[in-house]
Amino acid sequence: MPNSLTAIYPGSFDPPTNGHLDLITRGAGLVNHLIVAILQNSQKQPLFTVAERTEMLKEITANLPNVEIDSFDGLLVDFAAHRQANTIIRGIRAVSDYETELHMALLNRSMRPETETVFLMASAEYSFLSSRMVKEIITLGGDASKFVPPAVMRRLHIKFPSTKE
Repeated sequence: MPNSLTAIYPGSFDPPTNGHLDLITRGAGLVNHLIVAILQNSQKQPLFTVAERTEMLKEITANLPNVEIDSFDGLLVDFAAHRQANTIIRGIRAVSDYETELHMALLNRSMRPETETVFLMASAEYSFLSSRMVKEIITLGGDASKFVPPAVMRRLHIKFPSTKE
């Protein structure tokens, strides 16, 4: 398809939250093909494996036909080049996110000039939400069901059977 726009929405998605799903849905409405790219970060101890995160993301995006789930390690711009994507979608929750994301966008453009970064503002109801906060709620025995899709909550209950519903 000429003028087809492929974008990448990268992240750890450990676990995927309603905020992630909101950005995926909105991003998918802007492009022809959205690749949700799970970063394989060997320096972090993830709660879920890449395979588990892939399964969850596939399940919660099943109704979005132009969304693909993939994973990568190394530089995002190298992955973008490999996937022939020139657009990166990033979510912004607060001013602090913007500063960090701006630096990354400029660095990415410096390494691969044809790469553009599009910032999407988080929806107000998700502006405070992060995977880290969901993990903290769960590990302390709290109810995170309003912060993650049901498919993710089911998997959190498997890892933490004593969590509240």
